[in-house]
Amino acid sequence: MAATGEKKLVRSHSGLRMVCMNANDTSPFTLPEPQWIPDADMGFCMNRNCQAKFDFMKRRHHCRRCGKVYCNTCCDKKLPLPRMCFVDPVRHCNNCYENTFKENEFYDKHLKTLLTGGQFLMLDQDENSDNSESFLCKLSNNHRLLQVVTTDIDTQDEEGNKMGTGIALRYKDNYEDSQTVKMEVIDGSNKKQGMTWVAAMQKAFKMIYESRTSSSSP
Repeated sequence: MAATGEKKLVRSHSGLRMVCMNANDTSPFTLPEPQWIPDADMGFCMNRNCQAKFDFMKRRHHCRRCGKVYCNTCCDKKLPLPRMCFVDPVRHCNNCYENTFKENEFYDKHLKTLLTGGQFLMLDQDENSDNSESFLCKLSNNHRLLQVVTTDIDTQDEEGNKMGTGIALRYKDNYEDSQTVKMEVIDGSNKKQGMTWVAAMQKAFKMIYESRTSSSSP
């Protein structure tokens, strides 16, 4: 069995990918590589606004994110696709380009925030208790250790936008019993870091939710 965190380089028809050797280490943010629509099944560009007919001059190209077939004009953009673990930028159709472009902001900015962590107070489950403990909460390197239940503590910034100042986490203890704790951002010099962490976690689960909703749609 591969050691935790080990990765391997694999080649597919879409390109080189760096994937986890142990499936249990796979990030929940990743997407499966799509099946390509066979060239023989499609004689024209799948962009409804184009539908150019393929011939000797107009070649077929596959979008690496959706696997559909397009002409070069409708599938000529290349972007990094970390959600599918590609090593190099890969070809995207116009629609998938927009989705990946937005998600890459999460990888470039918000994921780094989650991995760095934020300072919080862990509140006792007994609301009448004054017990609390200061600690750093961050996402594990394989992105699998925190499960967000809800964000139910909020405030507003200077522009009136709602910002999370706390978060609730559910986890399993050593006896496999489910436990829930509430974390509140610490006031002071580390407050902004903690609030940024909460906002990044919201974006992470929004991205996962939207991907699952999209993949389940007919």
